[in-house]
Amino acid sequence: MEKIEYFSIAQVAKILKISRVAVYQKVKKGQLPAIRIGKIYAIPKESIILKIRRIKGHSLKPEEKDKIKMAVDRTMKEYGEVIKMLGAE
Repeated sequence: MEKIEYFSIAQVAKILKISRVAVYQKVKKGQLPAIRIGKIYAIPKESIILKIRRIKGHSLKPEEKDKIKMAVDRTMKEYGEVIKMLGAE
């Protein structure tokens, strides 16, 4: 019988370098398969390996790039002077 290894939410957060809340949200949305054991979620090792492969091979679509650019432009318009002052410190 094949042994399947599992990770906790905290371990996955550390591996993927995202917050525990982000991992929990991915589990709740079904983006990251997990089983529930009592109050704890167990995430199969294979799911993490597949997620890492997708992240490394993922490139942004043009509409995603445009959305990011618009957000950065808006942020710079609204907070540009503050950002420059903070950068000078």
